[in-house]
Amino acid sequence: MNDVRATDIARRVAALTGAAPVAAHPVSGGEICAAYRVELGDGRTVFAKTLRRPPPHFFAAEAVGLDLLRSTGAVAVPAVLAAFPDLLVLEWVDTAAPSPAQAERLGRELATLHATAAPHYGAQGPLYLGPVPLDTPAPPVTEPAGWPAYHAQYRLLPLLRLAVDSGGIDAADARDVERLCGSIADVAGPPQPPAVIHGDLWAGNILWTPDGRPHLIDPAAQGGHPEADLAFLEGSDCPHFDRVIAAYEEVRPLPGRRARAPLHQLHHVLIHAALFGGAYGPESGAAARAALAA
Repeated sequence: MNDVRATDIARRVAALTGAAPVAAHPVSGGEICAAYRVELGDGRTVFAKTLRRPPPHFFAAEAVGLDLLRSTGAVAVPAVLAAFPDLLVLEWVDTAAPSPAQAERLGRELATLHATAAPHYGAQGPLYLGPVPLDTPAPPVTEPAGWPAYHAQYRLLPLLRLAVDSGGIDAADARDVERLCGSIADVAGPPQPPAVIHGDLWAGNILWTPDGRPHLIDPAAQGGHPEADLAFLEGSDCPHFDRVIAAYEEVRPLPGRRARAPLHQLHHVLIHAALFGGAYGPESGAAARAALAA
């Protein structure tokens, strides 16, 4: 273990588990955190990720989200072994290539997850999408008819302001996002009661496994609109998405979903515009215009 940071992570994880550290190897941990595969002297392997100077309750919020998803019984997630302000330790999950059969299982399990009622839109504690905090109003919004205004005020517009302030979106595209927020009730589709959603379900947050059951990671779990999870998957080129959505809609049909996908993808594109700029700004404007044209 010649990486000083990896050595430190291995020692901290070992102290938590009571086993001697053997090795810590860097692995993909998404766009924000550093992540490691930690091997322990008792034969166990765990996953650990860390972030220097994380925002308050960052990893605690992720742990709560994983526990919320697990509590539904609908989807598989890694077990949380420990959560500290700068460190999250999870069960290690072996991965395999995605398959059509596993994609169909994912679709059915997501349909079951989205049939789980949430008490309101948003979360009951801290919530993050990447490093960006997401607010829940007080009192929270519980009525399906309130979702469009809630989504505009507490999801789209705050991310748009961040993107504008960071230079990640130009004025014309920003105006189109604002125009969509002003007309969102006209394009939102049928009222959707708050349901438990993953909240950040892009293709990289699925672990395809050798035992045939996909595991979900890195949630921004909350009460939300189920079509957000599906739109994120589709927009991030999820493997075998056609099989995912076909299996999903056998359980939970969604007439008109495809036309509403740009509305639900916009949230995800805007945060990338805020954090990374580049092509995500024009993509945000394009998504807003497509949603308005649906």
